[in-house]
Amino acid sequence: MNNKDLAQQALEESERSDQFAETLQSLEQIIERNANQLEELNEELKKRRSMLQSYFENDTKLAEAEEQALQYKSQVKERKGQLQLEPQVVNLQVKVKELKERQKEIQETLSNHLVNHHRMTNATSFDTSDGDQWEYQIHAKIKAKPKNS
Repeated sequence: MNNKDLAQQALEESERSDQFAETLQSLEQIIERNANQLEELNEELKKRRSMLQSYFENDTKLAEAEEQALQYKSQVKERKGQLQLEPQVVNLQVKVKELKERQKEIQETLSNHLVNHHRMTNATSFDTSDGDQWEYQIHAKIKAKPKNS
């Protein structure tokens, strides 16, 4: 390479460096402008949210409605408590609990029988006495590891 080529190369690199610096400076200005706009918007948003909250907090009709809602909620809770003590409700709750326990026992028994059926036949369906075919699925569960005391 001769001196002219080196000078040209240095000039081009200098121009690229200047262009890079200008681009970087422009980018930094855009970033700064956007950051400032965002900060202004955040302040405006904070102000507007505060005004909105104040608007709702200072509305007397809303405050009255909220007070009524609290009273109604308290009345509902009280009435439910009273109903819980009535003999018919107590009897129904006991019956529901017994039925749920029986349901769980039958489901566990049925599940065991279906697992046995699957082991014996390697099938996931069976024919019923009235000619229908019922399909079933086998689900495995992992039980919690027993804690060592």
